[in-house]
Amino acid sequence: MTQHAASTPPYAYEDDSARTRAVLERFYEAERAYVAAGGPGRADFSALAACLAPDVVLHQSPGLPYAGAWRGPAGMERFMAVMGRLWRSMEFLEQRQLVDGEEVVVTSRVRFTARATGRVLTTTIVQLMTVRDGRIREVRPFYWDPAAVAETCGLEAVREVCGREAGAEPCGPGTGHPA
Repeated sequence: MTQHAASTPPYAYEDDSARTRAVLERFYEAERAYVAAGGPGRADFSALAACLAPDVVLHQSPGLPYAGAWRGPAGMERFMAVMGRLWRSMEFLEQRQLVDGEEVVVTSRVRFTARATGRVLTTTIVQLMTVRDGRIREVRPFYWDPAAVAETCGLEAVREVCGREAGAEPCGPGTGHPA
């Protein structure tokens, strides 16, 4: 539960939560459109960038093809480039947002279609997020089945896009891998 200073009007956090939800809606729509357009060179990153804090950090877990810490809007753009190269489409089937001021838990049922294989993966992702001053500052996604991500994308595509085997070392900034 959110703690409020004595001078904070009761339920003022509801306004913060509404603002946070609006940021999330813009972000998820921009993310979907970016992936569908094919990523860099085909899609405009500015709608996504407008939702991100200058010091945003995306922490992708080690079991994913795109593992690593992606920092700043430039890091997020590189991450989205990897997503655009691996996935042809990304459809949010269900999404729930539990928002308490700037702290967010998002549960999503997502249908991905892999660009290289055409295979479809329907999975659940839980994201822990921080949204402050109208911008996303931190994202920690947890995929139900990380191994299925690499399998659906195709191991050859993962090697080509990330320069490594899925589940090996991270393919994010500062790792020596092409992403």
